[in-house]
Amino acid sequence: MPDLSGYRFTPTHEWVRRDGDTATVGISDHAQAQLGDVIFLDLPSVGAKLTAGARFGAIESVKAASDLYAPVTGTVTEVNESLAETPERVNTSPYEDGWLVRLGDVVDGELDLLDEAAYLAQAGE
Repeated sequence: MPDLSGYRFTPTHEWVRRDGDTATVGISDHAQAQLGDVIFLDLPSVGAKLTAGARFGAIESVKAASDLYAPVTGTVTEVNESLAETPERVNTSPYEDGWLVRLGDVVDGELDLLDEAAYLAQAGE
């Protein structure tokens, strides 16, 4: 398991990791385990403006479909295109290869994001 000290989580199971002016967004290991085998992702296009707390896409698994919610406000600068061919990367590497989008022009502090310990406590782990 990677070091998650730099990650912040939403109660809806998305994570965000800041790296300078860029923020990378994905879903938590807990979320992917609850979903089961991911088979499809509906992600925004580069240039899309995301608003913290608003729906920005969907994820489908063999068990269910769930909406994805932005943990921060920003503009999509990159989409993980490899997930179109290999959506299972969200299951096998949710914090590394299975990231969903990268954002620029990020606005922090709009949502109460959780650190790893608080997130795991609210997720029941």
